[in-house]
Amino acid sequence: MREDNCIFCKIANGEIPSKTLYEDDKFRVILDLGPATKGHALILPKDHYADLLELPEESAGDVMKLAKKMVLKFKEKLGCEGFNLVQNNGDLAGQTVFHFHLHLIPRYRADGQTIGWKPQEVSGEELEEIKNQIVG
Repeated sequence: MREDNCIFCKIANGEIPSKTLYEDDKFRVILDLGPATKGHALILPKDHYADLLELPEESAGDVMKLAKKMVLKFKEKLGCEGFNLVQNNGDLAGQTVFHFHLHLIPRYRADGQTIGWKPQEVSGEELEEIKNQIVG
């Protein structure tokens, strides 16, 4: 199932050219056109899912297996020393294309990137309250 107006559906299914690193019947891995670092790539499912919540569980597992395969190749071929996997869901989280995709970002010493957050201070009581809210 594809969405006609989705640019990532078109890229994933070969309707729009891309710098493809890998392709199978379910996924296409492409180089990001606005990379954070050398080798920054995206895993795109060929079927349309707006975000992680729409992605079937089996596909979610397949995405992680493919991510591992690709970052092993990045380490071997590009010599990266680490990597970030980034997956945004919703406007507030920074999602700009509403077709599930996983960013594979190779990391190099002195690459100038910061991917992270400012840790907040929280008490043990607050953590307990949040835990109880989530698990009951």
